[in-house]
Amino acid sequence: MSLLNKTVGEIVREWADLLPNHEAYVYPKLNLRKTYKDFDQETDMLAKAFIGMGIQKGEHVAIWSDNKPQWLLSQYATGKMGAVLVTVNTNYQARELEYLLKQSDATTLILDEGFKGTSYIDIVRSICPNLLENKDGVVTSEKLPKLKRIILMTDREEAGIYKWSEFLAHAEGVSDETLKQRSSEMSPDDVINIQYTSGTTGFPKGVMLTHRNIVNNGKIIGDCMKLTEKDRVCIPVPFFHCFGCVLGTMAAVTHASTMVLLEQFDPVDVLEAVESEKCTALHGVPTMFIAELNHPDFKKYNTSTLRTGIMAGSTCPIEVMKRVINDMGANEITICYGQTESSPVITQTLTDDPIAKRVMTVGKPHPYVEVKIIDPVTGDEMPIGSPGELCTRGYHVMKGYYNNEEATREAIDEDGWLHTGDIAVMDEDGYIDITGRIKDVIIRGGENIYPREVEEFLYTHPGISDVQIVGVPDPKYGEEMMAWIIPKKGATIDEESVRSFCKGNISFHKIPKYIKFTDEYPMTASGKIQKYKLREMALEESVTYGI
Repeated sequence: MSLLNKTVGEIVREWADLLPNHEAYVYPKLNLRKTYKDFDQETDMLAKAFIGMGIQKGEHVAIWSDNKPQWLLSQYATGKMGAVLVTVNTNYQARELEYLLKQSDATTLILDEGFKGTSYIDIVRSICPNLLENKDGVVTSEKLPKLKRIILMTDREEAGIYKWSEFLAHAEGVSDETLKQRSSEMSPDDVINIQYTSGTTGFPKGVMLTHRNIVNNGKIIGDCMKLTEKDRVCIPVPFFHCFGCVLGTMAAVTHASTMVLLEQFDPVDVLEAVESEKCTALHGVPTMFIAELNHPDFKKYNTSTLRTGIMAGSTCPIEVMKRVINDMGANEITICYGQTESSPVITQTLTDDPIAKRVMTVGKPHPYVEVKIIDPVTGDEMPIGSPGELCTRGYHVMKGYYNNEEATREAIDEDGWLHTGDIAVMDEDGYIDITGRIKDVIIRGGENIYPREVEEFLYTHPGISDVQIVGVPDPKYGEEMMAWIIPKKGATIDEESVRSFCKGNISFHKIPKYIKFTDEYPMTASGKIQKYKLREMALEESVTYGI
């Protein structure tokens, strides 16, 4: 096979022509079923609505919700009319949303009413207090000068915000010819997606991904799973993450597979969907599979139709993999490794790889993907079996970080190699094992948490003099966060007051589970804090952290 030279919209249109009556997506909980012909027509209408609203090619449209049908349709509609979809983490609070909208230069925000008890509308009103005064839906905000319009995914009446039906009405004045003309102006090398990922500086960076990036990554992911139009892929992972919108929807759409979708993860909902829709593939991070396998009613559900799927996001315990294969029946499940900056998958196991390779490694590099393992200090390539930093080059490497040339230069060298910051070892057969991280990223249940970001926030607490965040092992989530805090002299501070300070200000998964107070940190002679010693100290504490 060769790399595809197509846009996201072209992929949808092709399947609508070839397999018009084949199911494109199903929402079992919503009793919603759509064919590829429906999917094409729906995304055309949405694309026209974007054009009718005055959204130009290259404009940034942020989207903030769980896996709603509107999110799915927006992903492919923007891919037809040239807007750039900016994905927003569902857990974000006001501080994080404001930063993302400002840094991304988003002109439009699409949002649901809320998520897990958090009112998105209240948050938006807190950062755009003048919404009530908006005329004709035009947003005016001193904090967010680029933001022009806000669209709600429902028909709830909210002053200054477009209802979904009002948004869709903008399609009426846009002809098929106008949409066709807009689509013809697009190139596979255009940026279609900006996804935010934190860095060691603590400030999220917008990863710019093109049609070529995600269409081809999705296609190759699906090829490794042997997906066809006969497959039905259950996708309970969030769309705002590459796992959902590339390993999930794009891998399925590039193979005309049927997407079986859940708005939010729930183990029973997943098991019911697999049984009722006769799913052949299931995606999830290890904690999701564990929740499904350990549910008291697991044996009541028929999962015998499962063949494949993807487990990614964090290391897969071998016992979990064995149960997914033996108890669920997904004997061709695969493991993926990558990062947002690489669209995201770099390596993947194959459906017929031995179980040991599917647990002890992250597979081999994808086709059209170069990988080398180097000494992070000298840059020299390391011999087989020796650890070093994994670097990758190819079609899948991002276009860069939005409005951050310095960070882009740090991540991608002059020869086009993306430096992942991960320590890896390659064996004689070409399989790769990720053994550690140069960056101090903590992976909690598949979510990357960057200590510096949480530290920067906790520094704003009036009673905290210094704080260091480290990861400690956890049997459920892989890792949990621990905060080592040096209080300010005379400050009255305890664990609960720190957590209360965090709640409602940063995402719940970034709130440290464990908090310890100390007078000093272990330091090197040059004055650098030794985080590895803080981790060792954590493990020596009387609290066992669930190990």
